Amino acid sequence: MTRGKRNQAPAIEVRLLREGIVESTHSAQAVLCDERGRVLSVAGNSETSAFIRSALKPFQALAVTTTGTLERYSLNDRDLAIICSSHRGNLEQVRQVFKILWRCDIDPSALQCPIPSGKQSPLEYNCSGKHAGMLAVCQQRNWPVSSYLQYNHPVQKLILAQVAELMRMPAQELILAHDDCGAPTYFLQLGQMGSLYAQLASGDNLAMERIVRAMTHHPTLVAGEGEFDTELMRLTNGEVVSKAGAEGIQCIGQVGMGLGMVIKVMDGAKRAKSAVAIQLLKQMGWISPSVAETLAESFMTLGEFKRLEVIGELSML
Repeated sequence: MTRGKRNQAPAIEVRLLREGIVESTHSAQAVLCDERGRVLSVAGNSETSAFIRSALKPFQALAVTTTGTLERYSLNDRDLAIICSSHRGNLEQVRQVFKILWRCDIDPSALQCPIPSGKQSPLEYNCSGKHAGMLAVCQQRNWPVSSYLQYNHPVQKLILAQVAELMRMPAQELILAHDDCGAPTYFLQLGQMGSLYAQLASGDNLAMERIVRAMTHHPTLVAGEGEFDTELMRLTNGEVVSKAGAEGIQCIGQVGMGLGMVIKVMDGAKRAKSAVAIQLLKQMGWISPSVAETLAESFMTLGEFKRLEVIGELSML
């Protein structure tokens, strides 16, 4: 990570207020980067490390967009959006995942993600699209299907090499661990995550530009109605690309501008990361006041008696 000139602010505090009285607090750190890897602004510490979790999915999807897999199986942007998704398992989303497997002549039983509690099939698991994408690449390259989640499998090596190239570092230096779905995820500094999203949104790479277009044109497939990623991308009409990760990770890129922002809520609270994102997006002018107000109504007003309050911001140059 290249250190550019920047100002640094303290970590951001998110307060849960019950009729104006503080009931709970969360601490969050945030970093703003450009596509060259420079840290432009920080709240907290840009070198704080965390698992990127599902915010890695757009970069795992590069294995699909760079190998001819889309063309081989006539997959489209809706398929690519579900490959990048953390979906709800609704009928539209499950059908989209099934379509990928059907076109690639892969039985759904090949999916090695879990079956959600109370459900019938791994197709309904929120990461099934990512797994379908990995299987599609395996089919296209004639790689083994049964072992596709292993660290040393060719599809995982390909993904690792592509991410390492974007980060301008040797692949062997990246720290991996299995995500809840069984696929590898990476342990990165917040500044590294921000740089990845700056590159994703820059428009300088055709493979990543297609991923961004798919996500922003089909936001309901990326998450679902009422989810933060879906509502943010819908309201901004493709001006930002957004992908959440578990345990308080939120990554956002400003499309066409080569800027990426990452948020990590230290206790992993989902409600806090959405509140921080709204505050920082408004501060940086990535969303209008009216969009910020609409998002706040859904993600900061938690009921008749409860709301979230964000204290702090990025210190800008």
